Amino acid sequence: MHNFFSYPCTQSFQMYNPYNLCPYTYMPNMMMYNPDFWNQLSHNYSFSHYKGEYNYYIELKDYGSNPFVVNIEKAANQNKNFRTALWTGKYLQLTLMSINAGDDIGLEVHTDHDQFIRIEEGEGIVKMGDCKDKLDFQKKVSDGYVILIPAGKWHNLINTGKKPLKLYSIYAPPEHPYGTVQKNKKALETTEKKHC
Repeated sequence: MHNFFSYPCTQSFQMYNPYNLCPYTYMPNMMMYNPDFWNQLSHNYSFSHYKGEYNYYIELKDYGSNPFVVNIEKAANQNKNFRTALWTGKYLQLTLMSINAGDDIGLEVHTDHDQFIRIEEGEGIVKMGDCKDKLDFQKKVSDGYVILIPAGKWHNLINTGKKPLKLYSIYAPPEHPYGTVQKNKKALETTEKKHC
């Protein structure tokens, strides 16, 4: 963590500004004397003095069901777990996923809720269908694409690229227990079975 006050001060108060790396000479008293502000700032930001840049760090844990705001692109790209629950509420859940090259999410179906997926990095193929052995819907997806999966549709997402497929997924209602963290795919193999 970079020390905000390690730079020479020519005025009574000077702060190192992480946004444009220029000296910042004014800060409201509410921020100066509020310990919670400084704790949150030091918790969420790390600085690289060598490169003269800052990196936004997000603690990846389940923040539900408290009010929460996050840069979802950075959170998704930062996640290295197969699945991490980031927010679990009463009616909705936000999870992050990282699918290794050549791997997939796994064939599954959600009978009582819809699912939303957005790809943040990488490329793959999504397959859907009414039966697990008849996935007649197929589309290529990559950075910026969204996938909407209706309840009752069997589906799978396969990483066809050479790097991890980073995405976030929204379930309504929640699919996984509060605080779910799965380091790899083997941590949770779906056992759902359904016949047409």
